[in-house]
Amino acid sequence: MDKLVRYIKFPLLFDTEKLKYDVHKIIHIKWTNHYNTNDYSGNWTSIALMSQNGKSDSIFALPNGDEKLVPTEILDSCTYFKEILDSFLFEKTAVRLLKLDVGAEVKPHSDNCLGYEDGCFRLHIPIITNCKVEFILDGNRLIMNEGECWYIDANFIHSVANRGNEDRIHLVIDGLRNEWTDNLFFKKYHQNDFVRPANKVSEEEKKLMIAELQRMNLPIANQILKDLE
Repeated sequence: MDKLVRYIKFPLLFDTEKLKYDVHKIIHIKWTNHYNTNDYSGNWTSIALMSQNGKSDSIFALPNGDEKLVPTEILDSCTYFKEILDSFLFEKTAVRLLKLDVGAEVKPHSDNCLGYEDGCFRLHIPIITNCKVEFILDGNRLIMNEGECWYIDANFIHSVANRGNEDRIHLVIDGLRNEWTDNLFFKKYHQNDFVRPANKVSEEEKKLMIAELQRMNLPIANQILKDLE
């Protein structure tokens, strides 16, 4: 088995009652359908807690240019979510709630440039989940419990199926690597263990990847573009 880091369960545990309290305050607000409509079946929806235009329906995961995220009108009423975000001392590029309804499935896919080795990363904090949620990462099932904090290297193939009787809701935070995050990530693993998986990328996938990186227009994204060329 190679040593590549596919995930990390951090030694962090958030208050599940406070997480659910914030969710229940906004659960009846309109959630936006996820934009990757070919990647899932059933209902997969999202609310942005931070976005570039400050609107909760701006759920796109990749930033457009170097404009910083600002809190949406949703975050104003979610004091515990704000407390968590303030405790993470890195620049956020997307902050969303993602809800996978009962019976919904996210098909196997990979997300471009979301491994720590790329200089950016994705964290999951489960708020509402159940034992019949099947999250598969690179062929292995991960059990992510409510209140925990996980890093998922989304460059690896992953899928999710909610086979339970309750909708699954995660707080999902994308951010940029810095010294603070290095201290968090390298407590358990050496930085050389973070390597992009050697997946074969089709020409179509490469075109999509390049388009997304160009849209981001960030120094990290531009460096990855040079590597691709």
